Amino acid sequence: MSERRGLLMDWGGVLTTDVFASFAAFCEAEGLRPDSVRHAFMKDPRARELLAEFESGRLPDAEFETRFGAVLEVPEPTGLIGRLFGGLAGNTELIDAVAAFRGAGVRTGLLSNSWGTSTYPLDELHRLFDVLVISGEHGIRKPEPGIYALAVERMGMAPEELVFVDDLPGNLKPARALGIHTILHRDNATTLAELEAILGPALRRG
Repeated sequence: MSERRGLLMDWGGVLTTDVFASFAAFCEAEGLRPDSVRHAFMKDPRARELLAEFESGRLPDAEFETRFGAVLEVPEPTGLIGRLFGGLAGNTELIDAVAAFRGAGVRTGLLSNSWGTSTYPLDELHRLFDVLVISGEHGIRKPEPGIYALAVERMGMAPEELVFVDDLPGNLKPARALGIHTILHRDNATTLAELEAILGPALRRG
């Protein structure tokens, strides 16, 4: 088996706090049921189609805000994306771990479904990652197999050399099918223990 020496990370919900908690806080502020956003993305065909088009970069921010605002029946759609993500903060513990792995010689990459261009701290991302694969820039999104193949190509490694961390099980299956070792993020302690078990030799060498 190849030594794992490359790390792919999701952004929202892994290197940030819980995205769905931010959605719930948005719903409370807007006077909606706490699960309105989650329910729309899981159950409403209109919202699911909007999300797919938006994350793939085929729907401009303003149009997504107008159309998704109509699904939620939000009276003021302008600035909706910022309000949806207003409750997010950086997950400092995992961010520091990625920086440590990179400093120890692990090649690092971001593999993220985008919500427009304004939700990413680009200076921070370039500090953390050798490679950025953001769905809206490529017209393809997780869990479509092509975005994983693109990430492997950009990392310049065999899939068997890579580890990928995501908080959604459905986003891990295509990576696993390629031979990438996958980790489902549920809490920092468990994720860090798994990463150190696999990539720990790099930290010790560093």
